[in-house]
Amino acid sequence: MNRMPIAGRPGLRHSLVLVLGLATLGSALSAQAVEPTPTDRPAEADETMSFAQRQKLDLSEYTVTDPDASYFDVKARMALLQRTDNDLLQYNRDQLEQGPSCRQELSKPALDSVIRIPGYYPQPKAWELASEPLFDFEDTVSNLAGSYVASGDDYYADCLVRFLDKWATHDALSQFYYDRLEPQGWYSTESMMFAAALAYSVVRPAVADKRPEAIERIDHWLNTLAHKHASIRGGDPSCCNNHFYRRALYASMIGVLTEDDELFQFGVSAVYSALNNLTPRGALPHEMARGRRASHYQNYALLYLVTIMQVAYRQGYDLFDFEYHGHTIDDAVQFALDTFDDPAALGDLATHAQYYGFLDDEQYLAWMEIYLSHHDDDRVAHYVSQKRPIDNRSAGGYVTFYFMAPQAQPRALPEPDRAELAAFEPDA
Repeated sequence: MNRMPIAGRPGLRHSLVLVLGLATLGSALSAQAVEPTPTDRPAEADETMSFAQRQKLDLSEYTVTDPDASYFDVKARMALLQRTDNDLLQYNRDQLEQGPSCRQELSKPALDSVIRIPGYYPQPKAWELASEPLFDFEDTVSNLAGSYVASGDDYYADCLVRFLDKWATHDALSQFYYDRLEPQGWYSTESMMFAAALAYSVVRPAVADKRPEAIERIDHWLNTLAHKHASIRGGDPSCCNNHFYRRALYASMIGVLTEDDELFQFGVSAVYSALNNLTPRGALPHEMARGRRASHYQNYALLYLVTIMQVAYRQGYDLFDFEYHGHTIDDAVQFALDTFDDPAALGDLATHAQYYGFLDDEQYLAWMEIYLSHHDDDRVAHYVSQKRPIDNRSAGGYVTFYFMAPQAQPRALPEPDRAELAAFEPDA
């Protein structure tokens, strides 16, 4: 499994006014939005949902019901993986169960200084170099969680908690440079936070009794980081596009872990916002504004929205069939698939000369594995089958290993002959 940089993170390598600190938390969405064409406005809406409108959402019914519930049923999955005769899952397990050295992982320095990252487009080489320690953090937490699930050895769970405790003790990630014209440090820490939260949710129950003080420090650190980071609204369009969904992802998982209903509701608000904003055909207007990467960013938004929905599902809220303003998430999914099959499906929303390199990079398909655990879809299954085992070091981790039904696919398909995977280009 070759890991490559994924996104501003880079890497794989239903009602109370959101008293959410949403003002604290999320002054995050200014209301300037991409104006859809008159023939393609969101159903029952004149514009994309603004920050002020999101604050008025009554999401009081969404409360944390089980702070120890990860985004998948860890115990049940571990039991299944130990008895399965599925070749693909066995291969994945064999690769993961001999995990990294804890001593080596704990020797890595915590990023306790100001995180300032140059923009990708003007300085791709400098961006990549500056981002390497961030990528490494995401790989570390994802790998340790995966090794714990594969082996059942608390060594890896304990190591992950010790690793995160080191970062919490140093108050790492709390100093990131942000300016409307230089937001990359803010962008990059988004994925580090949800990578940490998702991985931590997998192992925390196994270590809680052994290291209660470390657990308390990590919980406090993650919660404080989430509130600080989400208090920045961001400009247009990062207030309201896929970056909002990325912030909502860490908010949902950290909200669960720390029993913070405000954060959890902030996460759920992204699903409401996205469904509200969908055009009649299922397009996300902010992502359509990306021109020849419109299809890519529709898919990219789904990577975070579907994962948020999975976090909510584990708390007892099934958003996969939830309808809001006449739309369900399947509308966005089917539109994305239509554009993969034929860019003409974009109509006049974006150029038909689309960039499709992301379909060669399995990390971008991680949401599909989660989606298939809720809905059967032949087209989604086709794309996933070409790339399994799929993993994404920040958004979901080893998703094939964690979510694929053993009967879905017995083995991996031969790797296509290509010079290299397409590199991810983070938001400008």
